[in-house]
Amino acid sequence: MYKQVLDPVSHSLGLTAIFAVLPLLTLFVLLGGLRMKAHWASLIALGVAVMVAIVVYSMPIGQTLDAGAEGVAFGFFPIMWIVINALWIFHMTEKTGDFAVLRRAFSSVSNDQRVQVVIIAFCFGALLEALAGFGTPIAICSVMLVGVGFTPIKAVVLALVADTAPVAFGGIAIPITTLASVTGLPKEELSQMIGRQMLPLAILVPFILIYMVDGRRGVRETWPAALVAGGVFGVVQLGTSNFISPELTNIFAALAAAAALVALLHVWAPKVHEGSTVRPATPVRPVIAGAAHTDAALERRLAADEGRPLSTRATLRAFAPYMIIIGVLGVSSLHAVARQFDKATTLFAWPGLHVFNAGGEPLSSEIFKLNWLTAPGNQLFVCGLLTAAVLGVAPRQAVEVFVSTVVKLRWAIVTVCSVLALAYVMNLSGQTITLGMWMAGAGAAFAFLSPIVGWFGTAVTGSDTSANSLFGGLQVSAAHQSHLSATLLAAANSSGGVMGKMISPQNLAIGAAAVGLTGKEGDIFRKVIGWSILLVLIMAVLVWLQSTNVLSWMVP
Repeated sequence: MYKQVLDPVSHSLGLTAIFAVLPLLTLFVLLGGLRMKAHWASLIALGVAVMVAIVVYSMPIGQTLDAGAEGVAFGFFPIMWIVINALWIFHMTEKTGDFAVLRRAFSSVSNDQRVQVVIIAFCFGALLEALAGFGTPIAICSVMLVGVGFTPIKAVVLALVADTAPVAFGGIAIPITTLASVTGLPKEELSQMIGRQMLPLAILVPFILIYMVDGRRGVRETWPAALVAGGVFGVVQLGTSNFISPELTNIFAALAAAAALVALLHVWAPKVHEGSTVRPATPVRPVIAGAAHTDAALERRLAADEGRPLSTRATLRAFAPYMIIIGVLGVSSLHAVARQFDKATTLFAWPGLHVFNAGGEPLSSEIFKLNWLTAPGNQLFVCGLLTAAVLGVAPRQAVEVFVSTVVKLRWAIVTVCSVLALAYVMNLSGQTITLGMWMAGAGAAFAFLSPIVGWFGTAVTGSDTSANSLFGGLQVSAAHQSHLSATLLAAANSSGGVMGKMISPQNLAIGAAAVGLTGKEGDIFRKVIGWSILLVLIMAVLVWLQSTNVLSWMVP
């Protein structure tokens, strides 16, 4: 049995926090500073976390290793299991040539890359986040952006930055449901507050994406597309979260934004300034970036088809895998269906773990959940089987593509499992809570720091849901001590957490693996860290203003 002591160094949170932050400093310095490959950086950082847990926090060696083992298991299921199946589906569409048709379909809406990044990374990515979450939108949108002409590293960076606005509501509002359960606050109030906090971010993100593609002049030329997509997404997200249902928020917002943007493009087209680096989408080989070989015969056929108009049948076939995903995940998320599927869930205490928090209560993270029917990864596996049938992929070829996908993701699997092991060791030993409580000592100024705590939690765990589970109670406790609104700070944890997702090693590894850039996670990290910090600081200022008389009217 291990009981957490949050200030083991001279009974000082400040001194203890110096040691607690070492694993994270190690990870980010190795990634961003020394450009070390993510799997080695995460393994070294895991070793530092284990040493801090054992030496500083006096956690028994066996319990420390058990905590890491549970993190490894969670890293593979559900997280990497989702990514494996999502990319399996995508790779089958590459083999059949349907992805090339999908690329042409997106180009038919607009062949301007600045508009395409908003359609694919922002609108379509938000829909994938609503249905599957975790790394699915990053994996799929990255390779789709490569398919319409972006370089692999640019595609990953754009997909990571785009996957922010929908994350607070996540897949079927799981982050908010989790936050309500750990804080005891009404889910409806949290949904309302988060919707009001996310509106400025939703409007801003499409402008940032266009700026990343073509600079300030590009924004001047395509601002109507950014404003329509971001404005409609933000307004629908606000309205749905406040007046309808948090579970439907991202689905409604993503579909409305895409429909509004397509409608705009029927009456308006962006101009391209002289000297712009933007170019119309060009055909690319129908394989993942970095692959060793392709099907030459298939490429010749696709090249011959490139100039012909798309038939309705070919277009429907190209979109079929994604319609299958939307259908299967959408039906599975219905309350009545999910309640029946939940009956197949297996819960068990992780062997060897007996950890209590500082108050003497057992930690819920000791319980491992195998949700056989409701796990998005299992549902995506079913989608893969249906996709193979619809596209006419032979069983043997489908198996070969699946094995190839796992092989390509092998280092990403190591990275994600290592980082989740690090997160579990830090969480169960008390290192993460030490850092959070130390920051909570800022008093009324904690309103500014509150989103940063959520940002930090998501950066470590790779999940806004996990960050809410980790720090939701802490935010409420800090709110009471600082005489601030508990709803405001709890919501800020989720709203601030979304900006941490783009720098989390798990998502960096997923994006890099998807486009054949395994080992380049440090390069990607350096390109997104500035945007992550800028956006979380904007959210911090907004939350601080909401804690004052200036914007207190926004708090339910």
